[in-house]
Amino acid sequence: MFVQEDKIFAAKVLRVRVCALDGTEWLEEVPEDAAVERLKERCLKRCAPGSLEDPKCITHHKLIHAASEKVLTDTKTVLEENIQDQDVLVLVKKRAPPAPPKMVDISAEEKFQTELRKILVSLIEVAQKLLALNPDAVELFKKANAMLDEDEDDRVDEIALRQLTEMGFPESRAVKALRLNHMSVTQAMEWLIEHTDDPTVDAPLPGQFSLENASVEGVAAPPAQALEGPNQEVGREEPKDELTEIFKKIRRKREFRPDPRAVIALMEMGFDEREVVDALRVNNNQQNAACEWLLGDRKPTPEDLDKGIDPASPLFQAILENPVVQLGLTNPKTLLAFEDMLENPLNSTQWMNDPETGPVMLQISRIFQTLNRT
Repeated sequence: MFVQEDKIFAAKVLRVRVCALDGTEWLEEVPEDAAVERLKERCLKRCAPGSLEDPKCITHHKLIHAASEKVLTDTKTVLEENIQDQDVLVLVKKRAPPAPPKMVDISAEEKFQTELRKILVSLIEVAQKLLALNPDAVELFKKANAMLDEDEDDRVDEIALRQLTEMGFPESRAVKALRLNHMSVTQAMEWLIEHTDDPTVDAPLPGQFSLENASVEGVAAPPAQALEGPNQEVGREEPKDELTEIFKKIRRKREFRPDPRAVIALMEMGFDEREVVDALRVNNNQQNAACEWLLGDRKPTPEDLDKGIDPASPLFQAILENPVVQLGLTNPKTLLAFEDMLENPLNSTQWMNDPETGPVMLQISRIFQTLNRT
């Protein structure tokens, strides 16, 4: 009697438990040599009848191995993904990309961000001059510098971190995921699942730096010209020199920190790390805009970012005449906020919500919008 070879060597059939996000559970029988994509198609037929009429439906879903938290690859077989009998798989829908904003909104926002940077550059100069006139300037900025040490980038949203650790993720890994995904719990969780088997998952983020020598105490101040002119007494030059050193240290602490994920993605395209950092700095850490800048004429240049607004312009004059802005410029915290937003635009929301700096930023935004409409 003739027996077909495929009957003799038939693949082992596994019974796996599939769970959908709506709570539906069922057992699915699948041969070891079946592709994950085929298994996913069968699951969709079971939990979402009619959905396969859309050819994109399969690619919009993914299967996750519950025990290892690994996203299964569609082109691999069940055996290659090391799925065992009675394993649990989770069927989830991939997060849809955000809808692109209207072109009018993009244009207005880009214009405001471009002008805001110039405004901040000029306001920083004004704030430094005003604060230097304060007889307690050195003490004020020592306190501000200490506040900066406590409020450094090491901080993490405690509520978001607790949510991830309660799910079972290691704290150090959860912290890294939150920083990579701008404190979004959902995106951080997806990143953690996707990088479970990544050997570099616990490696430090690129661009991190140490602030071990950030203390302003004991700094040897270089000679500097006195505020009142050459006839000023030598003994009165020291506070001004010390204040200059504090300004320098504050600026170094607030140096631009590029988005690590964007750096990696752009360097994988073949760009040098230095030019990638320049591109992200020019384009406010926006990866797509940075890529276009690298492929285009690279305008504006990084040097253009240090140019302030015309001090005689109606916009700048209106800002300086605003009482709320005038009062805010005498607060060291406002200067710190300007420095931070200048180099790290993603932190703008934090300062907008701050009770001391928020009113100043609100007035600047209102003045800009008012003059822009007229």
